[in-house]
Order: sequence, then C-alpha cells, then structure tokens
Amino acid sequence: MTFDVLIIGGGAAGMSCALVLGSAQHKDYAKGKEIGIVMHQKASHLQSALFNNVLGLKPGTLGKDILEQGKQQLATLYPHVTQIEKEKVKSVTSTADGGFTVETTKNSYHAKVVVIAVGYTNLFTIKGLEAFVEPHPKAVAEKQRIWLKNTDHKIIENLYVAGTLAGWRSQFSIAAGSGAQVATDILTLWNDGKHTKVHDKVTV
Repeated sequence: MTFDVLIIGGGAAGMSCALVLGSAQHKDYAKGKEIGIVMHQKASHLQSALFNNVLGLKPGTLGKDILEQGKQQLATLYPHVTQIEKEKVKSVTSTADGGFTVETTKNSYHAKVVVIAVGYTNLFTIKGLEAFVEPHPKAVAEKQRIWLKNTDHKIIENLYVAGTLAGWRSQFSIAAGSGAQVATDILTLWNDGKHTKVHDKVTV
C-alpha cells in the first residue's frame, strides 16, 4: 500500500499529527491524500501518565484513556486516516523516487512522507535511521534518552520527527504541539509551499 504520509507512533505526537492532517480532508490540496498511522502505543509514556496540569483536560485524566479516546476520535471524525494496528516498524529506507519503504513485522508500505513519532528511549530499534540518532539535548544524561537530529522537525527531505524524539522535553502538551506543527508543515508542503493550518470554527 502507498501512503502520501505515514506516521509511525500512536502517542501524543503521532495522533495529534494524524488528527490535524485528517481534518484537512476538504481542502483542495489535501483531497484524496492517503494518510496512515502505525499505532505504536505499548511503549508510550501515556500508559502510566496522570494529567492535572494540561489546559483543556479535566484534572485526573489518565494517559491510557487518552490513547483509547484518541483512536476513537480519529476513527469517528476522520475515518479516511488508516490506523494500522498490531504492527511494529522494523525499518525505514529511502527509495529512488524520494519516498520511503517502511517495513513492519507484518507488511511493507511505501510512503512519500514519513513522520517518526515514537518514544525517545535508547531502546529505539528502527533500522535505517541509525545515522540520525544522538544523545537527547534536553534530557538528563544518565537516563540515556535519544533524539533524531533534525532542523525544525525535518531530518531529511520528506522525513520528519515529532515529539520527544524530535528533541523536546517529555511534556504532553509539548509533544502534542510538536505533532501538530509537523502536520501543518506537511499541509504547507501539499499546498505548494503556502503556509497553512486548519481550524474548525463555530458557525452562527
């Protein structure tokens, strides 16, 4: 299967990215775009998170509930976004057309654009990205966190990274915002370089 964009990781950054991209479905530049997300979630820090300090979330909200609610929100509002479950990405390799082959434990996909949005632990195992791995610039050294070296979320052409793996601190709102930022960068790419974003508004 071929995707216009394939997001790897179903945590705060990955799902935020997918939601923003999905919400652009009626824009001329986004119509017919194939969007996919590999729902890596088992290792997400949200599994054990409790939120009392996040704007818009009711105090006491559990991260594990956000993971499930996010999947439901994405499926209900933007069913054209393909959620790939029970697969783990093994490798990401460049192709001659400027895109990427993404190999999982079960399938092989082609993507024109790839977003890496998995966690920032040193257990990172996606082959093909080793050259970009460096010690995390904003984490305590003894925790051995990593990042994928990038400039404004872009690693190389058509390859992006979002969330803590992009070099940001492990804070829910930061990771979610990072994913949304990458989504708007991709929308801008689709819109021939014209800066863009997607807002829903109350109609009177």
